[in-house]
Amino acid sequence: MMGRKEICAPDAAAIGPYSHAVDSDGFIFLSGQTPVDPHTGKLAPGGIEAQTEQAFKNLSGVLNAVGLSFDNVQKVNVFLTNMNDFQAMNEVYKKQFNKPYPARTTIGVASLPLGANIEIEMIAKRL
Repeated sequence: MMGRKEICAPDAAAIGPYSHAVDSDGFIFLSGQTPVDPHTGKLAPGGIEAQTEQAFKNLSGVLNAVGLSFDNVQKVNVFLTNMNDFQAMNEVYKKQFNKPYPARTTIGVASLPLGANIEIEMIAKRL
């Protein structure tokens, strides 16, 4: 497809037939990342804080693969299996970004792959 380039990152996990991200005319659409450690293939041990940190590490690996950082992120979608984890997730989340923060949606879901408690997807833009 014209104008779309697949991005694969060694520091992110993929548990299905999808690209880690797609570059489409300067917009980078990052697939959702769960807290799977790409080196072990297992969920990060610990609670929602540890899982949120691992999901961000995976997303950082994808951004780094194209020379970007969290400063390039414009939109974030967070999926939680338990909305009671919102505050704890938010504490980790706010440490990842500088103001002005990206737009964000947080959605409660019934379940996520491999029993993860969180999945995060992003849209970034080359500035």
